[in-house]
Amino acid sequence: MPFLVDGTNGNQFATWTTATRPSSPVTGQVGYNTTTGQLEVYNATYSTWSTVGTSGNNYSASYLIVAGGAGGGGNWGGGGGAGGYLTGTATLISGTVYTATVGAGGIGGNNSVVATNGTNSTFTGLTTAVGGGAGGGSSAPAAVSGGSGGGAQGSTNSAVGASGTPGQGNTGGPAIGTNINGGGGGGSSAAGQGGGTGSLGTGGAGTASSITGTPATYAGGGGGGGYRANGAAGGSGGGGAGTGVPSGNGTAGTVNTGGGGGGSGGGGAGTGGAGGSGIVILSIPTSKYTGTYTGTLASPGSPIVSGGNTILAWTTGSGTYTA
Repeated sequence: MPFLVDGTNGNQFATWTTATRPSSPVTGQVGYNTTTGQLEVYNATYSTWSTVGTSGNNYSASYLIVAGGAGGGGNWGGGGGAGGYLTGTATLISGTVYTATVGAGGIGGNNSVVATNGTNSTFTGLTTAVGGGAGGGSSAPAAVSGGSGGGAQGSTNSAVGASGTPGQGNTGGPAIGTNINGGGGGGSSAAGQGGGTGSLGTGGAGTASSITGTPATYAGGGGGGGYRANGAAGGSGGGGAGTGVPSGNGTAGTVNTGGGGGGSGGGGAGTGGAGGSGIVILSIPTSKYTGTYTGTLASPGSPIVSGGNTILAWTTGSGTYTA
């Protein structure tokens, strides 16, 4: 329906439901949403619809976005890179619906399966946190770039670790020689360590945050796998340990930390650890908190109140917050 002007009976706007909103709206486009019972206006900057009269009322909120960590490589496998780590302050516009999407962890590799990168995590209007890069392994020797890069496979001569995304993570560790320990996956605060004869490819360290009111560390790299030696530790922040047991499996990264998976042991059929899933956290001044959200939140499964803020921590899939 077009916009109708009637000097006697008032103005009449186009109508739609939430499901039938215009497919290609432009900034300033206005209509009446029969699902919400509100007149709403489109803002192309945020790609969102806001209730008319509220789009200029904004406030600041803190955020932490961590992407899914990568899987560790198989057979002297390199550690998986941690998911990209982003934190800062965002301006939220009242009446706008924001969507948070949590990235899943990648799968670990073996002789027949290629390790995969973690999945990106996102929040409307903010930079995408990039999934961690897979560790090198027997089925795909080259480590892969990501939020933090994957570590090099130990059985590939003088292999290099993969690069991380600037501002989100670091490079995976190299492997110097053949049939030695794989390199550690990169972490958000440090590069993965190199693997070598008698040296362990420890995963790069993650980053501590107290955004929920409780200190926690996120985005540690996975440790490299070896052969008849001690496996390498994962980086602080949920990085899984590599194993030195022949044909042994790497340890998975910790769920909701974005930690990389550990590399598997050399000489056989072991599988690298899966990457840990990411997380999206929004800390809102309680005086501004609207109480309108969807999605699965961290324990206790509801918003957390801490220090004058209300915290939403999405742990899987997608959820929304209406500012």
